[in-house]
Amino acid sequence: MTGALTDLRVDGDRLWSTLMETAAFGRTAKGGLCRLALSPEDAQVRRWFVAACEALGCAVTIDQLGNIFARRAGSSPDLPPIAIGSHLDTQPTGGRFDGILGVLAGLEVLRTLDDAGFVTRHPIEVVNWTNEEGARFAPAMLCAGVFAGAFEMDYALSRQDKAGVRLEDALEQSGFRGPAPVGGRPLAAHFELHIEQGPVLEAEGLEIGVVSGVQGIRWFDVEISGLACHAGTMPMRLRRDALQAAARLAVAVDEIGRSEPDTSLSTIGIFDAYPGSRNTVPETIRMSVDLRHPRADGLDGLEQAFRAAAADIAGRLQVEIAVQPVWSSPPVVFDPRVVGAIDAATQRLGYSRRSIVSGAGHDSVYIARVAPTGMIFTPCDDGISHNEAENMSPAQAERGANVLLQAILQFDGTV
Repeated sequence: MTGALTDLRVDGDRLWSTLMETAAFGRTAKGGLCRLALSPEDAQVRRWFVAACEALGCAVTIDQLGNIFARRAGSSPDLPPIAIGSHLDTQPTGGRFDGILGVLAGLEVLRTLDDAGFVTRHPIEVVNWTNEEGARFAPAMLCAGVFAGAFEMDYALSRQDKAGVRLEDALEQSGFRGPAPVGGRPLAAHFELHIEQGPVLEAEGLEIGVVSGVQGIRWFDVEISGLACHAGTMPMRLRRDALQAAARLAVAVDEIGRSEPDTSLSTIGIFDAYPGSRNTVPETIRMSVDLRHPRADGLDGLEQAFRAAAADIAGRLQVEIAVQPVWSSPPVVFDPRVVGAIDAATQRLGYSRRSIVSGAGHDSVYIARVAPTGMIFTPCDDGISHNEAENMSPAQAERGANVLLQAILQFDGTV
């Protein structure tokens, strides 16, 4: 590769302008985004993305789950594409960068290559994966999962949101149910740029995280069944109070998550009580449990401790506790060649860095099953994400996109 290409950098101002422009689609009063998968707001930003890619001369393909692939031709058309993938959907009270940075930085890489008049050997594809967040249609990373063979197509199409709308119907309503089959597209590699969504890089004063893998995740739905009765007439010793059982289980789940400091994690994100009357002892509690660990044996241990706690509490409080697995994502170790290209690019650019394991799930978790995959992290303010206050600086976005660009050139064999 020539010296001019090793010196190639993205246009940071243009990248930031693009991030701010697309933040108009689904903007909330607090300056964040509500752009649920396949909502009208998501359809708006998707149309914008397709138009921007087509303006560069990219061939745009949309598959039957709405995954969008924008391909810039390479000099060797027989080679499989190098993919840059992430997502444009958000949480209900999400930020402007989670996932979005990865897609728009991919667009900026294509624009930078166009400006330089350089054609890579491999085609380059920028991918917007559908329903990464799982905020509207659970589970998360659903459509990348179908692409990689982790879920069946019919399962994905049948997922329903809180209003009972099926993903299949939302695809039709959005106009993004494409004709292409899902999966079966060979990829030379898959790169994903993302904000860290945690505080480590910022706390250590580092500019880039070279992601070595992603910790495992298991989701459960829990239903606790007791007995509804009058709050003023049923003695405490005779109650079968579902809420009290749930409270004890919540404490147990928290303690399980703290069992290995800085390693194990546990969260209860949903907690609903029925019948919901202030003078009636709750009969039913429905709650979610999220367990995470970077090792498979560690994740097994968290689940075993959680199930043992549920069984103990059910016996002591004379309630029934049903634990239903919802989703499991095993720990992932990323491809050494892709990770090496990212690390080499970061060194060449002179950015401070560290190896890091992702605590959050990403589309790359599933794509790693079918293609060599790696991720790049940039810091975000106070590690805050899945929050309207999520923020980063233009310089942080630019550095991440520069690593993405140079890593792709490295993997392409032009450095």
